[in-house]
Amino acid sequence: MRLYSVLGKRTGHEQPLPRAAEDRPALAAVPRTVEAVPDAREVANRNLEPKAEPGLRAIVAGEPGFDVARFLEGAQAAYRMVLEAFWKGDEDALADLAVDDVRAAFVEAIEARREAGEVLDNRLVSIERALIADATLTGREARITVRFDADIAAVTRDAEGNVLAGSLTDAVETHDVWTFARTLKSSDPNWKLADTDEA
Repeated sequence: MRLYSVLGKRTGHEQPLPRAAEDRPALAAVPRTVEAVPDAREVANRNLEPKAEPGLRAIVAGEPGFDVARFLEGAQAAYRMVLEAFWKGDEDALADLAVDDVRAAFVEAIEARREAGEVLDNRLVSIERALIADATLTGREARITVRFDADIAAVTRDAEGNVLAGSLTDAVETHDVWTFARTLKSSDPNWKLADTDEA
């Protein structure tokens, strides 16, 4: 699933940002062991705030195929894709990942960076945690807010490649709160980034 993700806590190194079941024969039940992989519900319960549960239940009721664990995986992929598109100045990729007003804010920041002759040389080192902080359903419009705790190596260079700020060897902790939106039961299965904020 494609979704949609900007630097949270500012440290001075960053640029500011304005599925189907198959028919199979029944198998004998295998007892779970300590090494068994936790099921999707267990994974989801560890990665969501209690206040998000009513909204997630409403979303599942509105679209029974919705899977919380799969959504979180997609949200993390979207976080990486959006950040990388923004850092590279890839406006076309951002158009596929974010709603119009969020995309416009990204584009404005990219253009300001170009006018200043600055280039971002950033790298998402790791996503330490992705947590569903809230979820709402208004009519068919679903919104899910995810908190990302990540380590990012951030460097700003001038047009000649000289380092203006930051370091690729010193990752910075960031804490972002991104909201993804989608119209349930629409033909488009993709969630898009609808809002960004700092945690």
